[in-house]
Amino acid sequence: MDHHVDYDRDKDREDALSPSDIVEQLKANLEQEEEMMRTYLILAERIHHNDVLKTRLENFAEGNAKRSRQLLDEIAMSTEQ
Repeated sequence: MDHHVDYDRDKDREDALSPSDIVEQLKANLEQEEEMMRTYLILAERIHHNDVLKTRLENFAEGNAKRSRQLLDEIAMSTEQ
């Protein structure tokens, strides 16, 4: 095992994230998910010759939408605490 990346091995928690750090990271991830969702939807709209690819891109976008909703829930719960 590579202990150089086992940050809490000595249990000192010096690398622990603050609640605001966690919320900021979740918000950054939310932005990425939403941007990917938009990209997949735009691509799917422009595809007219390959129904299978169009459907797969729409499914990718749905997955991003679900993750976005989950991230919004996590952000809301994190800010309530």
